[in-house]
Amino acid sequence: MLESHESAAVGSLSVGMLLRELRQQARLSQLELALQAGMSQRHLSCVETGRAHPSAGLLHSVLGTLDTPLQTRNRVFLAAGYAPRYAALALNDPGLEPVRTALMHLLKANNPAPAIVIDSHWQVLAANRATTALFQLLGLPLDAIEQGFNLLATLLAPGGFGDCLINAEEIRQVAWQRAAREAAVDPGLATWLASLPFPGESVATPDLATPLLLTRVRSPLGELRFLSTFTTFGMPQDITVASLRIEHLIPADESTWQALTEACEGLAASEPG
Repeated sequence: MLESHESAAVGSLSVGMLLRELRQQARLSQLELALQAGMSQRHLSCVETGRAHPSAGLLHSVLGTLDTPLQTRNRVFLAAGYAPRYAALALNDPGLEPVRTALMHLLKANNPAPAIVIDSHWQVLAANRATTALFQLLGLPLDAIEQGFNLLATLLAPGGFGDCLINAEEIRQVAWQRAAREAAVDPGLATWLASLPFPGESVATPDLATPLLLTRVRSPLGELRFLSTFTTFGMPQDITVASLRIEHLIPADESTWQALTEACEGLAASEPG
């Protein structure tokens, strides 16, 4: 379902204007986009100026070429007089069973390295055993993992994971900047971000001696160092699936691997049955 702000935007912009905006955001000329989408520049120009009405097939080709988010594609189809093409199924919908199975497989396979599933508002939907072990090691509330928590909140608000970071200033800045970019096209995320503490302007000098910005955690076992990677689904055709990503915290040194391995083994041994 399209949100109210999107419906209002559809009423004020024609399909041609929407396509032109998307093309300009992608920094492509009409000729470049036409060549990539397999159409003539003249036809694209006529669509953008309203002299020609785009077919559903043309919109599918152009929007796919531009790698336009699925929610925005729905908005463009609606502006052209077509029904929205992409659904937003609940994650527990039977139709997303293969997606849930894949997520659980990836989380389990990542042990003893922490991994979490995040939605478009940075809400943590699932976490693996290593995440629970890390929370336990740091003295963070374990019920947050069972009930679900927000990654932005635990990074930015007092009393969360952010307070355990040695380089909290850098990590909070990176998280804020990424969320702010995403919030530019997501009013719900923008509202949520505005409710969280602004990390302030960073004065830290990046450590360019390492190829990646590490997440450095203060723990009872000493410093734990992680590098971060993200996994997303390729070629999604559902808005919910497109919004999901898995963040993997991969230990960056042997001592961190050992600490997480032992923490996971200890947690497994304490579980009933």
